[in-house]
Amino acid sequence: MSTNAYRSGAVQSGEFAQMVPIPAGWFQMGCAIGRDDEKPVHRVWVDAFEMAACQVTRTEYAHFLAAAGRTAPQFWNDPNFQHSLQPVVGPSWFDATAFCEWLSADNGRRYRLPTEAEWEWAALGGIEGALYAWGDAPPEELPDYATRWKTGPEPVGMYAPNGYGLFNMGDNVHEWCADWYDARYYEHSPERNPQGPECGSRRASRGGSWRHHIKASRCAGRSSIPPDFHYADYGFRVAC
Repeated sequence: MSTNAYRSGAVQSGEFAQMVPIPAGWFQMGCAIGRDDEKPVHRVWVDAFEMAACQVTRTEYAHFLAAAGRTAPQFWNDPNFQHSLQPVVGPSWFDATAFCEWLSADNGRRYRLPTEAEWEWAALGGIEGALYAWGDAPPEELPDYATRWKTGPEPVGMYAPNGYGLFNMGDNVHEWCADWYDARYYEHSPERNPQGPECGSRRASRGGSWRHHIKASRCAGRSSIPPDFHYADYGFRVAC
């Protein structure tokens, strides 16, 4: 397996899905017009890292299940989630981190879940202050918006990536992050490479959901659930 890629069922071509380099930089994290947990807007530095171009697919997760001898997540046999290139749905936070550990051992690199700060910085795709991964246009103006995500997430990589080459940043499924969640974390978050609070009862997640009324989320939008929960609109992507 390549040192800069991991096996994907992948973006239309069936080849390896690339890990995309995300540059280091400063950005204004949060959103002044967002929810209370997105405030205050604050300056954050993120070191350079890599993020998977796509959410982990059902095919990729199946390799993990077979190799690691793990039980399939809830919803695995649901007919709405059978396409090989759909993102896997239903893994808990613990399942997602186990996948990262397995992939690290298999590949020789240290894969992990992204932090909230890394995810938001990557979602912006180099557009400072953008509301969405594509800019400020509302989600309803996305191509084919009215006909997408009817009964489940769509196969990854079907539409244009953001400025960094990342697909589905803000749509398809919520993506687990490494951090514990704290609604007031931004009031005391460190300026450089924030990792989230030291403990909590919920893990942070980012991105939109195929089953929400509004199908794509803002870059700064936050969400969270307990780490042992299994939801049909939760998946993940890896970073390293």
